[in-house]
Amino acid sequence: MFYSVRVDGTISLFSAEASGPVLADLAGVLCGPGRMTGFGRTAGRLSAVVDEPWRAGALARECRRRGVQAQVSAAECGRPLVRTPFRVDLLPLERRWNRGEEKVLPEGFRLDGAMLRMWALAAGSPQGNGYLLALDPAAPETHELLITALARLGVPAKVQKGEDALLRVTGRRRLAHVLELIGDAPAGAEPAWPSLVPVVRAV
Repeated sequence: MFYSVRVDGTISLFSAEASGPVLADLAGVLCGPGRMTGFGRTAGRLSAVVDEPWRAGALARECRRRGVQAQVSAAECGRPLVRTPFRVDLLPLERRWNRGEEKVLPEGFRLDGAMLRMWALAAGSPQGNGYLLALDPAAPETHELLITALARLGVPAKVQKGEDALLRVTGRRRLAHVLELIGDAPAGAEPAWPSLVPVVRAV
């Protein structure tokens, strides 16, 4: 269980716990490294190559919370891979996020706290006085649209200087809002969660 309550004690409409876990939340993984694969016109599969084993494990647990089993293994590059089986109920995600072989942001896409939480689990990390969210470098046309989606959620972000596929959120108020939206870190994910105290990464 995680909590994300405003100072006045109310729950934000867009926070991760505003509604129960649903399959649509998995779109947050697609904001980062996730990919949908179709099996003809009958089923879809979600997969994501991530940087740390705990991320793959956390995403697999979040999938199970939504009734979807996911396996953790190693990708060809050696990095952790989380992947679901082909499922009929994942086909809508595949149809919305793919245009042929290209990954696209669905028309009218609206980000919410549950999706942002999944994005943070897949590809978020604190750095200095900010928070980084990795984008999919192989889907550059989604980047500006995701910046817009974050802004609509009240989380303005900019491309990290010198990096084409990293978004940076800065400012104590903005970071507090991100925490309000995504809730507490699951066990093991604390070092990768937004922090209101500047974080210095070991080199």
